[in-house]
Amino acid sequence: MYRTHTCGELRLANAGQEVTLSGWVQRSRRLGGMTFIDLRDRYGITQLVVEATAEQSLVEAASSLGREYVIQVKGKVVERQSKNPKMDTGDIEIIVSSINVLNKSVTPPFTIEENSDGGEDIRAKYRYLDLRRPPLQKALALRHRLAQEIRSYLDKEGFMEIETPYLIKSTPEGARDFVVPSRMNPGQFYALPQSPQTFKQLLMVAGYDRYFQIVRCFRDEDLRADRQPEFTQIDCEMSFVEQEDVLNTFEGMMRQMFRNAIGVEIPNPIPRMSWYDAMDNYGSDKPDIRFGMTIHEITSLVQGHGFSVFDSVPYIGAIAVPGAADYTRKQLDELTEWVKRPQVGAKGLVYVKYNADGSVKSSVDKFYTPEEVKSMAEAAGAVPGDLVLVLCGQKRKAQTMLGVLRIEMGNRLGFRDPKVFAPLWVVDFPLFEWDDETNRFYAMHHPFTAPKPEHLDWYYSDRKEDLERVCANAYDFVLNGTELGGGSIRIHEAGMQERMFEILGISKEEAEYKFGFIINAFKFGAPPHGGLAFGFDRVCALFGGQETIRDYIAFPKNNQGRDVMIDAPSEIDAVQLDELCLDIRKHE
Repeated sequence: MYRTHTCGELRLANAGQEVTLSGWVQRSRRLGGMTFIDLRDRYGITQLVVEATAEQSLVEAASSLGREYVIQVKGKVVERQSKNPKMDTGDIEIIVSSINVLNKSVTPPFTIEENSDGGEDIRAKYRYLDLRRPPLQKALALRHRLAQEIRSYLDKEGFMEIETPYLIKSTPEGARDFVVPSRMNPGQFYALPQSPQTFKQLLMVAGYDRYFQIVRCFRDEDLRADRQPEFTQIDCEMSFVEQEDVLNTFEGMMRQMFRNAIGVEIPNPIPRMSWYDAMDNYGSDKPDIRFGMTIHEITSLVQGHGFSVFDSVPYIGAIAVPGAADYTRKQLDELTEWVKRPQVGAKGLVYVKYNADGSVKSSVDKFYTPEEVKSMAEAAGAVPGDLVLVLCGQKRKAQTMLGVLRIEMGNRLGFRDPKVFAPLWVVDFPLFEWDDETNRFYAMHHPFTAPKPEHLDWYYSDRKEDLERVCANAYDFVLNGTELGGGSIRIHEAGMQERMFEILGISKEEAEYKFGFIINAFKFGAPPHGGLAFGFDRVCALFGGQETIRDYIAFPKNNQGRDVMIDAPSEIDAVQLDELCLDIRKHE
């Protein structure tokens, strides 16, 4: 037996017991002839003591230990004279009677501590060492707990966990597919699934009315803090349901996850907001409702005063930033440059200072009287002491820019507390998006999303303006400004699905080639069905109060999609290429 207890388990109640521990040497120090060793495993740290009066061989063994040595020790649990309240085991220590070195270690490239001195690149190269650090251990432990809560809840609700294939047919829609050459079918390729969308619908056709899977998905797209080329979804589908059934079921799941995993109660019911209200008030389809600062349209109020910038655009919107009227000119100039960045896309920024004494000062004073400037501020919801920020342009673009600015000001002023959770359902999305460049409609979600039943007349209309009015029978789960999941009631009737492909400009031949299997399946008595998928990595990160998902994935990729630990992707040798009938062309 390598150990009788873990390094985070022993307490005062164990005093006097002879125990055996195994783990890694966190640090070792000599004080007054005594050697103190911190022994670590994933459960915690226990302090070991080799007394000055111990046998010489034991003292020498203790003094030879280096960082990250793997050792086994035996000894007696005693009460510490100098307790450490910051450690769970801080009331006790082990008086060591023997040390067995199980494996030596070279000096690690960075300190394996709560706060490491290693940079991101070096920690990624030695990810297996970084995973020994407590923050990552806590992150993966949280991921595990959340997965168990998901399985527990869905099992009680009658869901079956069913696996779907990883090697499927490429049907490029949205992000790029990762493709896999087939040796047995030269010149042909599998694709890795961007989601199990069609398979879970086929399971509904097959009669498995409640399916779920915590499943790997793959998308070949540009990366960022909350995006990886391979990621995990909580994928769910239900038959004989309407939107209300789906929302109620997964509200219950989220409440159980919050309560049992992190001890937080969330609203019951979770608030709902239409996509149109979200865009009009927050400039985002995933609004952060932890703070106000909503968007107010002031177009009719400020046009017609000779200010050509306002008079030449169809939409003018404003947000009132609480308590920011004392922003200096330097700060306002910096903010103006910030909104001009490509990530925001504004050409400039108009501001109004609504001072604490009730006076106003703006960047457009020469076009408006003080009374008109004050009306502008109050129309934006400002009170004395607030700063009003104004952007203009095409309606949706201007609202989106204001939404980005709102989040930035929320960050700067500390309104986005990661310990506060504000969940929200966003519903009633447009079913289609029109693209002027390609002169065609695209599906806002995916081409299997059903229209709202009350909008079917518009859905079957040939008029562009009617199709733009159709709402999707779809919903997103949003938490703190992040979309954690989304889904819809699906199309389950072949004629309606064929109409969707027609609107999207997908020919019958192309639809048959790409989706013929599911269209044909719908002809064999497909039930009404719907579902949703949560981004499990994002769920874990937000529950853990973090922006990035990487700490919640054991072996993530970097921003270039590389695993620097195993040096992947990599070239393959000529024999493999020949077996796959592949030639490599140099990238221009």
